[in-house]
Formats: sequence, structure tokens, C-alpha cells
Amino acid sequence: MTSSSILLKEVTLMKHENPDGTDLQAVLYSAVRPDTSRKERFKAFLRKKYGADVRLQWEEDLTVKNGFRLEVGADIYDWSAEGRLKQLENEWKRLAARAHGEVIPLLQDAMDSWTPSALAEEIGTVLTVGDGIATVDGMENAVYGEILLFSGGIRGMVQDLKRDHVGCILFGDDEGIMEGSSVKRTGKVAGIPVGESYIGRVVDALGMPIDGKGSIHAREYRPVEHPAPGIIDRQPVNKPMETGLLAIDSMFPIGRGQRELIIGDRQTGKTAIALDTILNQRGKDVICIYVAIGQKASSVAQLTETLRKNHAMDYTIVLSASASDPAPLQYIAPYSGCTLGEYFMDMGKDVLIVYDDLSKHAIAYRALSLLLERSPGREAYPGDVFYLHSRLLERSAHLSDALGGGSMTALPIVETQAGDVSAYIPTNIISITDGQIFLESDLFFAGQRPAVNVGLSVSRVGGDAQTKAMKSAAGALRLDLAQYREMEIFTQFSSDLDDSTKYQLAYGQGLMQLLKQEQNHPMKQHEQVILLVAALNHVMQEVPPAKIGEFRKRLLHYIKEEGLALCQEIDQTGGLTDETRQEILRLSREFLKAEKEKAQEGR
Repeated sequence: MTSSSILLKEVTLMKHENPDGTDLQAVLYSAVRPDTSRKERFKAFLRKKYGADVRLQWEEDLTVKNGFRLEVGADIYDWSAEGRLKQLENEWKRLAARAHGEVIPLLQDAMDSWTPSALAEEIGTVLTVGDGIATVDGMENAVYGEILLFSGGIRGMVQDLKRDHVGCILFGDDEGIMEGSSVKRTGKVAGIPVGESYIGRVVDALGMPIDGKGSIHAREYRPVEHPAPGIIDRQPVNKPMETGLLAIDSMFPIGRGQRELIIGDRQTGKTAIALDTILNQRGKDVICIYVAIGQKASSVAQLTETLRKNHAMDYTIVLSASASDPAPLQYIAPYSGCTLGEYFMDMGKDVLIVYDDLSKHAIAYRALSLLLERSPGREAYPGDVFYLHSRLLERSAHLSDALGGGSMTALPIVETQAGDVSAYIPTNIISITDGQIFLESDLFFAGQRPAVNVGLSVSRVGGDAQTKAMKSAAGALRLDLAQYREMEIFTQFSSDLDDSTKYQLAYGQGLMQLLKQEQNHPMKQHEQVILLVAALNHVMQEVPPAKIGEFRKRLLHYIKEEGLALCQEIDQTGGLTDETRQEILRLSREFLKAEKEKAQEGR
């Protein structure tokens, strides 16, 4: 056998009936004949590996230096000096392909951590390649989700298992791959490196840095697909994950470990709600992960800059698979982000992860499925698209104290078409999540921002995820707003209204104005409680709706100066006593009276 045939691994399956009844034969190539004890060790290894006696034959091969090469059918165990160097070369090519210019640190890591492997190499051949998909022949033992290594160091993941070939999605440019190229199994499932060094960085779907700040030192390597925690491993969702948005924290509270869907048409402020929630976690010991799927690279850069300006990158990771990235990277991005979150959750930390957005994720998966020739189902989506998102979102949980008590809260975002929440993907994700925040286009364009639809939004965790102060202060806010919306519709065609109806309409309009909030300005808990107590006790009733925004700012400033201890008590204890409520009302009415006197003097 020549050295070129050894390198190309052109091995034919050697099967024939043996005298002892087995039909599998192993051939051992080496420069020196093995002694009896070494033969017995080889036979024991083969018996354990293949579950039966395998006939062993030795053939002299002077090209196999300092070791041996064992061939069993299509499996090759190359433990020669040449084979071990080839393994190191392949490992180096794999890392260099992902290096993005950071070659020296990667080379050092490869030299420090690499150890030769005696695992069998199964060599396949590319049948077709294109659009980020490759079909491969000769991978009889490949498993779903396994990583395959193509020429040029490009990696792919097995996504489709058929009788005569496997379908593979490629994590890189397929220009270096052509029909007839060789493919190797790695025996590993798709995964990404994880560690604390990722905090403050922008990475791609494979965990490699794309922010130009150098390489990232990873603590470990984790698979992107992982089973969700079981019922016994979870505990109830009862700790608030405050968004800083009055409209949400008061009526649709989110708890740590919850999955709350943000849904609405394009350009209605969905990302703005997620961004404000991230900004509001400053100083609360929460690790935030923003996963951008199919977004414009410029939009992701702008969002990252907003986070940096507000010092939120100190506790945030941005993972981006932009619209220019191939569909396989957009498909794997949310699972990679979830894996990063699980690393911190398993350490007992609280994690907030935003998937922006799962509509584009479903579209990317549909493209891959159609290229893999899977039959489409409802609305041209493959039949397993529900499982696509359920196995992702179910990984968010509040872990039991025995597992460290960490949590991962998910805010998936879904885009609707013309407000149709009954479409395929929205209904799928609504049924998976623990509630949804529905953003309405008409409210948004009318200037009501955040444009939360009170009637269609819901949190299935509810008051369990609120502090006592917020629960007590919010009171009947949602009911009052629902009554206002009904009355507004009923009276829009009437010109003659009684005083009671006018009073109710003015009160409802004041509440709607109160819920308006500037972007990137999340409120603290004591600010929300003060405003709710004052508004729901009709302190702001006499303030014109158009002036409530300015009145609100000055009221908060006044109470912080006159009742600082009151604000600190609400933030620290999370409670609202009757004495505190009465003090808020006293200060609010005092401020209102001073404002009235000032207005009269101005006349």
C-alpha cells in the first residue's frame, strides 16, 4: 500500500465468511509484526467495540512509521506518526477557519490542549453542494446533529438522515467544497465555547468574536442542543424580572424563569421593549443576552452602541446572525445564545435572553428544510417547526435550589402581518410561552408608546411575579383602562355626554397618557409605585391629559426631594404600607396644590 492511498483513505469494505462464523475482518498495518500479547489486546478492543469476535490479519507496511493503522471495514484507526500529525493539521485548519485574524492565540491554545485521538475515521464523499446544503455519501454511522469536517476546515451539521445519504447544513462559505470532496466524521455534536469572558462582547452564531476586540478565552465547550430541565428540577416563577416599563410591570408582570412573547407588526416597538428591559437590569446582577436573527448588521451595531452608551454592555452579550449570514447560522443562533445563558444559569445566576426574532428563525429553518427536500405542511412550513421553538423556549426555567436556584427568562419576539395573531408561527409560540405582550399598530401611530394592547396582552404568571408594592399600587388599573376603551368606542358617535361620562373619559385619557414612556428611560420601582398610587386615586384628574407627561416628571422630582426615605423603603422592602400610601397621596396633593397656585400667579 502506498502512502498516497493511506492519506486518501480509499478503503474498501472487507467482508467474507470466516471459519469462526464472523463476517468482519480487521487488517493491521505496521512496519513490525505485533507479538502475541499485542494481538490479544487488539482482539479484545475489537470484541468490545463491535460486540463480536473479529478476525485480525497483519500486513507489513513500511510506510507506517512509529505506530500502526487498523482498518475494520470503513472504520480507520490511524495511530501512526503520520496519522497523528494529520489530526493536528486538521485541528489547526478547523480553528484557523474560525480565527477571524486572531491566529497566534488560537495556535497557542491548540498546541496546549490538543491530544491525539485513536477514534475511527469514517470518510464520506460529497454528492451535491449549494445554498449552504451538502449531501454526503458513505456516512453510514453518522448521527443527527453530528459535526462533519469538510475540506478547507469548513464544518457542517447533519440535519437529515436518509437511506442512501445524509443531508448536512454548512457553517461557512461552501466555495471550497465541490462534488467528490472528502468529508470526515468528528463524533462531536454542534456546540460553542462558553465562559464569563463573553460578557461585554459581540459574537457570531458559532461563538467567535466579531467586535474586533481580540479573541475570547472560553471556560468550556457546550453542545447547542440540550434537554430542558424536568419538572423536579424547576421551582415556581415568583421573583420579578422588572422591565422598567410602567404599562408592563403594572399589568403584565414578567417573572424570572418566565417566557413572555413580544408580538406585533413591523415597526411597532418590539425591540424597544426588549432593549429597555435590558437597560433596566443594570445593578441587579442579571446577565443579559441579545440574540439577533436575520437583522440588518447596521441595526445590531446601533443597538450595541445604545447598550454601550448606557453602560449595559457591562452585563450583556450580543450574539448576531445577521441577514447577510447564511441560513444555517441564522438557524443555530438562538440555540447558541441559549447555551450561553444555560452556562450562567447553572452557576446560580439570573439570565435574561431576547430572541429577536423567531419569525425570521422559522423562515431560515423553512429554507433549510425545503433545500433538504422535506415536504412542507401548513402554510409551507415543515411539520416539526413547532418542535423547533418548543425545544428552545422550554430550556428557560427557574431552577430548584438543589441546582443552584439560577433562572433564565426568555423574551421571544414574533412579527405579525397586519395584526394577525392567528397565523401559524404566532399561534405556535403563543401556545409555548407563558403570556404575550401584543403591540398594536394603531396605538403606535397614535403616539401611544409603548403601544401595548391591554385587551390582547396577558401574563399567565400574573401577580406572583410582582412585588407587594406593585401589586397593591396597580390595583384596578387594567379594569379601569378596559372600561375606558369600551366607553371611548361607545361615545365616539355621541355629541351629548353627561358629566359622569366626561369624568370617566378624562380619567381614562389621563391613564393612557401616564403609561406613555420615553424609549431608553426605564423607571425604578418606587417611581412606578408613586405614579400609580397618585393616578388611581384621581390626584391627576384635574391635570389636562396633554400636560400629564411634564406633570409626572416634576411630581417624581418633588417626592424624591421631600420623601427620599419613602422611595428607599419601597425599593428595599418591595412593600407598600398604608402609611406609605397616605404619605404619597399627601405629597402628591401638596404638589398639585402648589402647581395650581403657580398657574394662577402666571395668569
